[in-house]
Amino acid sequence: MTDAGRVLQLPTYAADLNPTEGIWSLFKRDISNLAVTDVAQITTAVKRRLKEIQYQPRLVDGCFGST
Repeated sequence: MTDAGRVLQLPTYAADLNPTEGIWSLFKRDISNLAVTDVAQITTAVKRRLKEIQYQPRLVDGCFGST
């Protein structure tokens, strides 16, 4: 018998089951002390860091592996 038809009840919100939380953790660690003077600077910093994470598959895979 397989578990394909089995329904599992999950909590309403479980951060440890959400791989997005791992990405945000990596992201926030690097830009938490960023000093900016306008929205354009923060936008540029956010896009740059997310692109860096995107091209590091081990980091992304680690976020999925810990869920």
